[in-house]
Amino acid sequence: MYYKNDTIIIREFTPQEFTLFFDLFEDENVTRYLPYKTPEEYKEMFEKALSDYKEGPFSRWGIFNVQNNDFVGMCLARVFLDHPEQIEIGYTLAENYWGKGLGTTVCKALVEHCLSLNQQKDIVAVTDLANIGSQKVLIKSGFQRIENLQREDRVLAYFVLQEN
Repeated sequence: MYYKNDTIIIREFTPQEFTLFFDLFEDENVTRYLPYKTPEEYKEMFEKALSDYKEGPFSRWGIFNVQNNDFVGMCLARVFLDHPEQIEIGYTLAENYWGKGLGTTVCKALVEHCLSLNQQKDIVAVTDLANIGSQKVLIKSGFQRIENLQREDRVLAYFVLQEN
């Protein structure tokens, strides 16, 4: 996965960028809609992302500002744990990058990546029920909300990409 336009680059993390990754999740506003994770769990997530690069084609990637190489956030594409016949996409942006249209750009880049794999699987995304901002991004990106997804500990808004 590699994507670049006038504003962002999506690329593999380097091992030295763990602090950027970890600090993103230190912001309570950023993690408001995410399940709680310990620092050790974030370290495991990051290390798994690095090892996934060798396995291909799914992982977590860093999003960086083209102009100043500032860290914008991270995104992912993976086999959906709830329904392995689907591919899940997601992203987390640093608060100072909210409301600038980057969520939509990242979403579309992830969809392009997943479609290029010719996996013949539905592309899906989930959000916290209260995360209206991300839900609007998904709808704008061609997703349609379907039934809620029930997990043991929470209910999530469930979206599937509509075939064109």
